Formats: sequence, structure tokens, C-alpha cells
Amino acid sequence: MKKTNTETKTNKAYSKGRVSEAKVVYWGLAWVLATAGAAFGPELLWGYGTLMTSVAVATQLALGFGMIWAFKGVLLAMDDLQRLIQLEAISLALGVGIVVGISYELLEDVKLITFEPEISHLIILIGLTYLFGLFLGNRHYR
Repeated sequence: MKKTNTETKTNKAYSKGRVSEAKVVYWGLAWVLATAGAAFGPELLWGYGTLMTSVAVATQLALGFGMIWAFKGVLLAMDDLQRLIQLEAISLALGVGIVVGISYELLEDVKLITFEPEISHLIILIGLTYLFGLFLGNRHYR
């Protein structure tokens, strides 16, 4: 049985989306490894050498921007509803991250907490908020 033009376009769009998603995964893995290298390399591998540390951080930054560029490709391959869900989840995560991040830092400044706020706490909060936003969006537009 011959496929219709609509089915062929749908299959091509689906394949393009899957390729874009795979690129994000590869860029993301490379970025995570580069981040680990930039964080632990100076102490464990090259004794805090300035040149090597600068190269490691520059590599980590470049791979991070590559990951962002690849994610943009995923967004462009999505249909309008998927893009709307992503936009709502990303804006929720950004808003929560800014408001809670500033308040979290302020808690230490006014001596309501005794420890120094860590960026990793904020990254975890942003990631969980993004996932929650995706869940809510998918549930809302079901």
C-alpha cells in the first residue's frame, strides 16, 4: 500500500525530530563530561595549571552553547502544541529559578541560614520545576 503525502511528511518530521533529540543527548553528555573535567581536572589531572584550566572551561562553555543550539533544533522540529508546552515549562522554571534563587541568596545575606547557598541546589530546583511544568502542560493539553 502506497503512503499518502501527509503520511510521508509526518514520517519525515518524526525522523527529523528523533535525530534532533539524539543530537541534544550527545551534546548534553559531552557537556556533562567537559563540566566534570573542568571541575575536577585542575586538582586531579593537571595540578591547577592555568592554561589547561582555561582550555577546559572554554571547552565546557563551547559544548554548553552547542547543547543549547541543538535544543533549539528540537524545538523547531516540534509541532505548535509541543512548543507551547515547552515554552510554558521553561518560563515556569526560569521564573521559579530567579525568584527562589534571589531569595535563597538573601537568606544567607541576612543571616537566616548559616551555610553558603550552592548553585547546585538552584540547578536541581530549576530542573525539577521544568519537569513539573512539562507534566502539567501535557496533562492540561491532553
